[in-house]
Amino acid sequence: MKNVWIVDDDRSIRWVLEKALTREGIPYRSFDNARDVQDAIEDETPSVLVSDVRMPGESGLSLLKKIKAAHPQVPVIVMTAFSDLDTAVQAFQGGAFEYLPKPFDVEQALALIRRAAAVAEPVQASDAPEAGEREMLGKAAAMQDVFRAIGRLSQSHVTVLITGESGTGKELVARALHEHSPRKGKPFIAINTAAIPKDLLESELFGHERGSFTGAASTRQGRFQQAEGGTLFLDEIGDMPSDLQVRLLRVLQDGEYYRVGGQAPMKSNVRIIAATHQNLDERVRLGMFREDLLHRLNVVRLRLPPLRERRDDVPLLMKHFLSKSAQTLGGDVKTLTPAAMQVLQNFAFPGNVRQLENVCHWITVMAPGSSVDVDDLPPEVRVAAPAGSAAALAGYAESVSVAAPTHAAPVVAAMPSHATATSIAPVTNGYPAPSNAAAAPSDGSSAALGDWQHALSSALASAIQHGEHAPGERLTREFEATMIRSALTQTKGRRIEASEWLGWGRNTLTRKIHELGMDGEV
Repeated sequence: MKNVWIVDDDRSIRWVLEKALTREGIPYRSFDNARDVQDAIEDETPSVLVSDVRMPGESGLSLLKKIKAAHPQVPVIVMTAFSDLDTAVQAFQGGAFEYLPKPFDVEQALALIRRAAAVAEPVQASDAPEAGEREMLGKAAAMQDVFRAIGRLSQSHVTVLITGESGTGKELVARALHEHSPRKGKPFIAINTAAIPKDLLESELFGHERGSFTGAASTRQGRFQQAEGGTLFLDEIGDMPSDLQVRLLRVLQDGEYYRVGGQAPMKSNVRIIAATHQNLDERVRLGMFREDLLHRLNVVRLRLPPLRERRDDVPLLMKHFLSKSAQTLGGDVKTLTPAAMQVLQNFAFPGNVRQLENVCHWITVMAPGSSVDVDDLPPEVRVAAPAGSAAALAGYAESVSVAAPTHAAPVVAAMPSHATATSIAPVTNGYPAPSNAAAAPSDGSSAALGDWQHALSSALASAIQHGEHAPGERLTREFEATMIRSALTQTKGRRIEASEWLGWGRNTLTRKIHELGMDGEV
């Protein structure tokens, strides 16, 4: 492999990548601005260029465009701490090999560099479109996957099936796919197939001729004709009646349809984006959805994560929606205390982003002051507040600081009843220590919390009884090691998913594994 070039004005990022490349025996050159890269590339070309987006002077996206124009064979990996949809789309449309949001896992970055060097295929550059009016927010890894997919699909006319729970933003993604596509200047037409009665849905989709049925006083355009040349978004496609599924399949196959009561075929040049919160594979198995139609729709399937899988995005979304609510409803922008934000991050949000936006409206109108604490949150959030709330954390702190009992109970006896045989606590320094495999249950129940408070309290009491001085540091390290092992067990060793599961950054997990001496273990 020839030199890997790194360009970033952040010295710490360059240092991390330099150390990683040195460890792998990969030669490199580092730059802190785009101008120096352009000067250097006149004499030699790198095997891979890893570039930041926002730098003093010329931006990474501008550098990307120039590199791909002059040296299309050089794969460029774009990295940025400002991981938004527009940046991802512009990066891919500019010919980027991959998009790497910061903070990134070093091992993931190395694997990406190796893959780029192995492929090294030319990619044609293209001008980036202007940003759409609607904003998609998210820094979580799951949302970055969505941004990447939109970027890769930006120059395609391919049919897309969006899946995800209600309130995750399926129509927002569909609009983004349209706004960043060659059809941007044409209509985007959305229709919820579950909201229209079956008898009217056919006419809504395909239109009708005058006199074709009672009440058809004039010829009417359908959604397909209205979306001609653009994009038709079919929301809740899983609820479409079976006879209309046949007609939709025919349009997808032949590009033609008939108005209700019509005799002449109508040509259709429409990109279809469908969405559903249902499991279409299961509905096919039950005979409620046509398998051939599913195959036609499922050219590219894009899954939107529920909000509970991207809890790190809650503060970002809260800030955005609270500001938006203040503008729409009037009044000052509310701010949340750390305790209130923790409760909201732990809340399951069954209605996902839509529900979070409604919570922000409620806070804007109902919260008495500009600073919002736990008691100022909506009742349904407070009632469902899990063990991570301020009150629960206070109770936990109190429980582990009680005086040591006369006969300290073994930790293993205090473990929750659902702990498996592999959760038996080992003996450390002659007394019980927290289990290597057990982790606090995720159901948030008060009984389970009490079990774990008892377990930690017993471990602390036993340590004090055996004369250990200041055991808190040891117990903290063992508790963190337990969480890490459990997270990696849950994710089958995938560190990025484990860090999300724990609510840590990916680099934080890597650092803790090293500090705890677990490198050779996990």
